[in-house]
Amino acid sequence: MRKWNVIRSIAEAGIVAVVRAQGVEQAKEISDACAKGGISSIEVTYTVPGASEVIRALKERDKGHQLIVGAGTVLDAETARIAILAGADFVVGPSFDAETAKLCNRYGVPYLPGCMTIAEMIHALEFGCDVIKLFPGSAFGPTFVKDVKGPLPQLNLMPTGGVSLENVQDWIRNGAVAVGVGGQLIKGTPRKITETAKQFVAKISEVRKEVGR
Repeated sequence: MRKWNVIRSIAEAGIVAVVRAQGVEQAKEISDACAKGGISSIEVTYTVPGASEVIRALKERDKGHQLIVGAGTVLDAETARIAILAGADFVVGPSFDAETAKLCNRYGVPYLPGCMTIAEMIHALEFGCDVIKLFPGSAFGPTFVKDVKGPLPQLNLMPTGGVSLENVQDWIRNGAVAVGVGGQLIKGTPRKITETAKQFVAKISEVRKEVGR
């Protein structure tokens, strides 16, 4: 059940904060600011020095189980296992890796691989990936989601890369189950990050009411 609960939480939130930072303290500060702004799903990328430490700290401090904390930029099964041992609730990669998919399935942890083509997406589905990261989203645009869901209505896509306050509603309107946001979200002071997070949450809530999802 844990796997389904995590997927449901990501889908209900509609947004995953993609945290990139220069070190542990900065990553924790950014994560806290995003959470304060109402984003309950945090993806700590393994480009952050000490990423496992960040994941562990966020999970240990989350006594009320309010946060879903995942590991991002995971390239292989070895890194995925390290992240899971640190407490990661989900694993995200920039591309699909079969061994990572098998390992995550073994431990009941959602794996969200980055895919660009229909063939890659179908391959990921066959390995049990319930949510697929459309990456980089900037290479396609929101209408691509609608086009893909025509022949593959069962596909749950989470565009990442190129998602902004200006286009986030278009992504949701075209059928994205959630969006991954880094660049525009995590820039500036903690107060600025919190305010931007609130704006993303509000826009997603607004468009979901519009489309009835």
